[in-house]
Amino acid sequence: MKPVAVIQHCHNVRPGHFASFLDSAQIPWQLFTIDAGGQLPTDVEAFSGLCFMGGPMSVNDDLPWIAEELALIRQAVAAGVPVIGHCLGGQLLSRALGGEVTRNPVKEIGWNRVSATDTPEAQAWLGEAREFDVYQWHGETFSLPPGAVRILEGETCRNQAYVIGPHLGMQFHIEMTEELIKEWIAEWGDEFDAEASLPPSVQTPAQQTAQLPQALPRMRAVADQLYTHWARHLRG
Repeated sequence: MKPVAVIQHCHNVRPGHFASFLDSAQIPWQLFTIDAGGQLPTDVEAFSGLCFMGGPMSVNDDLPWIAEELALIRQAVAAGVPVIGHCLGGQLLSRALGGEVTRNPVKEIGWNRVSATDTPEAQAWLGEAREFDVYQWHGETFSLPPGAVRILEGETCRNQAYVIGPHLGMQFHIEMTEELIKEWIAEWGDEFDAEASLPPSVQTPAQQTAQLPQALPRMRAVADQLYTHWARHLRG
């Protein structure tokens, strides 16, 4: 089987549980570390699927690799190679297919509740999962690109996940592990300096870690459901 190309944009926004899922399913994968000066794949036909991870940058930033990734996504979609995007990756997918990425009214950091939409697509991708907490760390949001169907929505950021054929874009970080969550809190702790003025959509480190034992296993089950459905479309 051809490998899945995993594109990483930041040293601490690693594939996490997505990599563990691929390993357990015996799906080969290849990591492209754009954050370390690595080159992007040049031939989408060499891969069974493309995965785009998150990062603290914006799709709207003037970075040379953003236009290259948008073009790569369009090539993959045209060739029928499934694409999956986590947070920034979901925003890249939206932008590549004609959507927009704008500032969300509030930041979402920590565990936030999302709900499945009443659509056949949500049923197909999510199974029986209807409402659960996902891990968030973002200040921007994507619009639905033409032809996309929203499968998950939230109160403070409506567009949480969408599908368009075999492609999945997510605003949240369903790939998280306990190690990654604690690493982000440690490295990006300045987000919580003005603790008294944090909106309800931003949890303190203490709130995040307190909820972790219950929320992480539930999110992991949903991640496996989404990843399994996405993997069914991988190109041999």
